[in-house]
Amino acid sequence: MKRVDERRLEEDRLYRFEYLREFVGFDAEDESAIRSVLAQLAPRVPQMVEATYEKLLAYDATARHFVPRQAGYDGPTPTDLASVHQEHPQIRFRKEHLQRYFLHLLGHAFNEKMVAYLDMVGKMHTPEAGNPAIDVPLVQMNALMGLVSDILWRTLAELDLAPETFLRVGRAFNKLLWIQNDFISRHYARGQDGDGRASATERSSRATGEPLVAGGSHP
Repeated sequence: MKRVDERRLEEDRLYRFEYLREFVGFDAEDESAIRSVLAQLAPRVPQMVEATYEKLLAYDATARHFVPRQAGYDGPTPTDLASVHQEHPQIRFRKEHLQRYFLHLLGHAFNEKMVAYLDMVGKMHTPEAGNPAIDVPLVQMNALMGLVSDILWRTLAELDLAPETFLRVGRAFNKLLWIQNDFISRHYARGQDGDGRASATERSSRATGEPLVAGGSHP
């Protein structure tokens, strides 16, 4: 039986990543499988982004996070929730970040730098990143990751892949997204009050914060 340093899992993100990738079986063959569809999948990233935002802007619980001014954006902002739409300049700005996120998953090596990136994707949606106004509820992050997984599978199904390649690539992405989801949820497990998240987040009804998969120079 392999021994795991559970304290280190919480303190060392690279150790955590290596444990997760070994446990779920995300290996070099999976990395190769993901990179093998880069040329086919990259041109479809814009439509994946559009599909993601179509869903995000269809619900007030997710759309409200796009009302405030976004980090790094200096153009006009929505005046209220009703003015948030697909073609608003601030939404187009956020779409560019999500597009870079998808391309990051497709074309970067899974090294220590990538682990730091995956971890920041989770951290940036919580007050841990330094801004108390950025406090996206975990339920919305889980909903987003489920949506991203489905969009990826649907897009892969549209490619001209052999059945065994489709399954191999789909499984690789599935493992990767579960690892990403852990690097999101780990930031919500801190400071719990008994219900899986700081209670202020779950009870929040204010229309503030940053967009999902957003913040600074990250997706």
